Amino acid sequence: MSVKHHISDDFLIDYASGSLSEGWSLAVASHLALCPECRRRLSAMEGAAGALLDKAGDSLNEDEAWARFKSRAIDVRVDEVKTAIAAPGSTAVLPEPLRSYLGGDLADLKWRALGRGAYQILIDTKDTETQVRLLRIPAGKPVPEHTHVGRELTLVLAGSFRDGDDLFARGDIEEADGDLLHTPTATEGEDCICLAVTEAPLKFSSWIVRMMQPILKI
Repeated sequence: MSVKHHISDDFLIDYASGSLSEGWSLAVASHLALCPECRRRLSAMEGAAGALLDKAGDSLNEDEAWARFKSRAIDVRVDEVKTAIAAPGSTAVLPEPLRSYLGGDLADLKWRALGRGAYQILIDTKDTETQVRLLRIPAGKPVPEHTHVGRELTLVLAGSFRDGDDLFARGDIEEADGDLLHTPTATEGEDCICLAVTEAPLKFSSWIVRMMQPILKI
């Protein structure tokens, strides 16, 4: 597995600082479990933060220290970290901590039909900022055209999907917002299973799908 689409610096920095809400943190942590490069980036950022705090001592207030850290962390190179964190060997499809949230791996899950062969599982969190779900999109089928009111993170766990010219496979994560109008489509041969985190309902182009949104909770 070679991850090609990585979490952004902004999300990773906020994750390192502990300032992300639970839903976003679950998506980032699950991506990190599948992406050695982003684990190295995270380690580099944490090292930069520690070095900055040691150097600054009590001379900076909290806001100044945070601004300085973000500026420094974005410039950190992956090769500054000498040792990567090894991912534990596992045959499970779902990585931790996601597997614990769902109470098992794919074979243990009970899906709810969304129609047209698609399924979802709503994932309970204490987070009032986001909605978290597992999606299963049938091979070769598209998600109806939509854009976003807020941000969305989509992490591929099995199969793959195409969005325009980009292919997203296991471990890849896509960030979307209101600037993106798209129709992600699962590739042929295998259902695409994704973790999706949103901070607002999707904005579908189809009025039929919009009518069904309150029922489907999407």
